[in-house]
Amino acid sequence: MKLKGLRWWVLSLILLVTVINYLDRGTLNYMWLTNRKIEYLISETGKPGERFAVYNNVTGQYILTNEDGTTQTVSEKSVSLKENGILEYSKRGGICYDLGLVDVNASPDDVAKKAKDLMATITICFMIAYGASQLLSGKLYDKIGTRKGFVVSVLLWGIADAMTSLAKGLTSLSGFRMMLGLGEAGPWPGATKSNAEWFPVKERALAQGLFGAAASLGSVLAPIIIGMLYLSFGWRVTFVIVGSLGILWLIPWLIINKKGPKEHKWITEEEKEYILSGQPETKLNCDTKKSWGQLLSNKKNYSVILGRFFLDPIWWMFVTWLPIYLVEVFNLDIKQVAFSAWVPYAGAAVGSIAGGIMSSRLIKNGRSVNFSRKAAIVTGACITLPSIIAAMYASNVNTAVILMAFVLGGYQFTMTNIQTIPSDLHSGKSVGSLAGLGGAAAVLGTILCMLFVPEITKGGEWTFFFIMLAMLVPLSLLSIFIMAGKIEPLDNVKN
Repeated sequence: MKLKGLRWWVLSLILLVTVINYLDRGTLNYMWLTNRKIEYLISETGKPGERFAVYNNVTGQYILTNEDGTTQTVSEKSVSLKENGILEYSKRGGICYDLGLVDVNASPDDVAKKAKDLMATITICFMIAYGASQLLSGKLYDKIGTRKGFVVSVLLWGIADAMTSLAKGLTSLSGFRMMLGLGEAGPWPGATKSNAEWFPVKERALAQGLFGAAASLGSVLAPIIIGMLYLSFGWRVTFVIVGSLGILWLIPWLIINKKGPKEHKWITEEEKEYILSGQPETKLNCDTKKSWGQLLSNKKNYSVILGRFFLDPIWWMFVTWLPIYLVEVFNLDIKQVAFSAWVPYAGAAVGSIAGGIMSSRLIKNGRSVNFSRKAAIVTGACITLPSIIAAMYASNVNTAVILMAFVLGGYQFTMTNIQTIPSDLHSGKSVGSLAGLGGAAAVLGTILCMLFVPEITKGGEWTFFFIMLAMLVPLSLLSIFIMAGKIEPLDNVKN
């Protein structure tokens, strides 16, 4: 049996598991601190089965009665008065409340600060494991290949996310997230390596762009799917459902991705020739495996390492803090978050594909890989930086999320091309290793930024958060241009 366009089938499966990857990693963030807006009729007496609120003139508080007759007393600060005698109460909840990690009797500001401190701690644990896995996964995928590498990664993160349903406190929660991080890092060096194997140079940026778009699509779907599952089943069942998706994905992956393009029995001769003839590294016969020391000894490789060290934190800051930002700054409930948080990632998906298309078309039109990659990288940066500055002054949620769509769109426009550089510089077994080093550097940069967030967002003030992100863009750009020199296969030049 021959399967036309086999490389696109392989890529499609990687795109699908990348969507699942982002659903898994979004589970904690969107269920950590939730806000549910409940309406009560202001009335001295209410009917059975009706929600109503009574104001206590002595204490200056409201007594809220629920449908089942239970009551609670809340301060005036936690409610808002609407038209037609309706009172709206914002009830905070989520995993941090359910596990008793925050004091429900503390002030809203104190609870928010504690919740952010704990989220930063758990995320840093995740990122440490994620960074270590970037290094290990790059080597692992180089050693055992992308087929088996994805199996190891997906099994590890799927089981970890499902097991998070068993969490009892901060320690177990952090442990499961570290296990998740160990598995989830794999697809990034894995996808870069797979694209280098299955695509000619002129299509690699497009393939990498589609991969980035899949990550964005996963982030688009995450708030909606996770929010709906949380409201329907609670957070423990949500972890089990989402965690099982990757394990089911392994079935088609093992069936379709049997061998590389040189040996796969389903590939047509035309497609095999098209792929291999467009891979100059195969003609150089330089598929030697470089050690980390050899990679780190060459200045050009630092264009990937430092470029990602500075730029990647922008993505992770949004992935981690966007739900809390929307709740804290605009007082959105979980449904409103679900239908607002997807907008920035839709922009990211567009930017990822557009960045890949731009450099690929430039190459097809005869421009050098060096010019094409750098032109796309600069274009993305010119979108990202002014959008961050504008988002800092957003006065309403609609403006904020639209501007963030431009931020992440520009980010992915640039990142798509940075992530392609390892396959521009190296061949075969060194591609995954350099991609892994870049990923580890990205994690280190993210952890350093993560440490500052609880302090620079005290009292719900997020200005310095955006200033920090804005500073990262020119630093990344300078690193790439200073370190890369001319982007070309290192086997063609002296180290």
